[in-house]
Amino acid sequence: MCMEMLVFQMVGVSDDVNEYALALKDTEEKMSRCPKRRRDIYDELVKSQKVFSEKLNHLSRRLAWINVTIYSKEKMQDIYWLLQVCIRTIEHGDRIGSLFAFMPEFYLSVVMNSYSALKNYFSPVNSMEDLPGYEVTLTRLAAILAKHFADSRIVGTDIRDSLMQALASYVCYPHSLRAVERIPEEQRISMMKNLLAPYEQRPWAQTNWILVRLWRGCGFGYRYTRLPHLLKTKPEDANLPSLQKPCPSTLLQRHMADLLRSDREMAPSFLNSVLNQLNWAFSEFIGMIQEIQQAAERLERNFVDSRQLKVCATCFDLSVSLLRVLEMTVTLAPEIFLDWSRPSSELLLRRLAQLLNQVLNRVTAERNLFDRVVNLRLPGLESVDHYPILVAVTGILVRLLVDTDFQGAERATAVLLADPCFQLRSIQYLLGHTEPLVLGAASPAADKKHFSLQSYTDYISQEELAKVEQMLGHLSEESKQAAASTLPTSEEDLCPICYAHPISAVFKPCSHKSCKACINQHLMNNKDCFFCKATITGVDDYIKPATS
Repeated sequence: MCMEMLVFQMVGVSDDVNEYALALKDTEEKMSRCPKRRRDIYDELVKSQKVFSEKLNHLSRRLAWINVTIYSKEKMQDIYWLLQVCIRTIEHGDRIGSLFAFMPEFYLSVVMNSYSALKNYFSPVNSMEDLPGYEVTLTRLAAILAKHFADSRIVGTDIRDSLMQALASYVCYPHSLRAVERIPEEQRISMMKNLLAPYEQRPWAQTNWILVRLWRGCGFGYRYTRLPHLLKTKPEDANLPSLQKPCPSTLLQRHMADLLRSDREMAPSFLNSVLNQLNWAFSEFIGMIQEIQQAAERLERNFVDSRQLKVCATCFDLSVSLLRVLEMTVTLAPEIFLDWSRPSSELLLRRLAQLLNQVLNRVTAERNLFDRVVNLRLPGLESVDHYPILVAVTGILVRLLVDTDFQGAERATAVLLADPCFQLRSIQYLLGHTEPLVLGAASPAADKKHFSLQSYTDYISQEELAKVEQMLGHLSEESKQAAASTLPTSEEDLCPICYAHPISAVFKPCSHKSCKACINQHLMNNKDCFFCKATITGVDDYIKPATS
């Protein structure tokens, strides 16, 4: 344990070396750009250069000593031995059964910290891959994480969160992800089943992150390591799990698809929780950028709280990751949304279309709130940009409208066009088509660049762009036909809840009426009638009586 703690204390020295090296490089660049007439500034820069250089030399010597004495091969083998001992202890406690409930959290903590030390702090001089039984140990550790991150016998909240974070980090690296794929099939399926439990019943952000990492590299325009607009900036730490190259797992994706197809109760439960969290995360994000924009427009000098900016960026990142999980689901098991013989499929598709339209309308409107906040380029909101959220939405739409059979595409098209929030110009925006100017409105700046997926050819393939153009053409034609065939609906025939759709459902036993979208969504959380509070026992199709 002392050895483990000593390793982590020494990490600070390495971080200090990197900071002083960057400071020295920055100072030398400033010296090269300093005007000759500003000798005073140049002299100050020389003093700074001397301080940084002396400090860097001192820390470098200290780091060299640490590499020889602390990060040596012998110490690496000591930590590897500690890792193996703790793994055997955990496996033995698990086999005993009831004893595992009394397993000291120390063992689980040491396992995760020891693995992190071996992976991050000894290379490149000493590599974990050179240790005897390296792959077997990785697989045993993967089995522990996969089995116990949702183990009801572990009651400590902190250790459960640590196990979840360790698993999330584990699936980010190819060698450890392959170790997860090597554990027995029964354990893999059980892990995926736990990951697909409803999000409302537990901390869900890390779960969603794990599913996203299993998908990253397969989604629409989702093969990047860093976002396009951040390529010119240097990452704080290139070793972060979020900055690793995509390494999707088709094996675990297949397990997920099989579970969602076979368990007809799991699929709607899981997807409704994802849709609920997406609705919450995106609504919170919009509310926060409204506050940020208002602060930026005030005449007096205002500083936006850095914590608020961080929460705002987190809500945006959560929205994008939830959209990617929905894209993953639509791709792997489209019948969950498009096979209306399955319970809740039509409702799930309507809810999905409603949220997609809301996101598109908020992000694609000309001169809108999203545009203005993105253009502020505030520190802390670096990840907030058009590309990540629009390509995620586009991926879902392409899967529903292009990469499916005729019947599925027809159902998805009908539901999308029937949503009151649908606007064709939001789809046109994806390819750089701008909406016509409204009479009396100010024209946009001549130098303003409009977003277009066609500008990201390094991230989006020509095949993907062709599918977006096909989707736009399809929706344009279908929306024209829908507009031409739609008959005016009298007010008495409209749903009294949303006033957007015709009445299509009648409740049992009270005989009150609404559209199917309203009653289906209502019945997810409540069984009482909107109007009389009677318990609804069934819903029938409503057929309007013929007029004489």
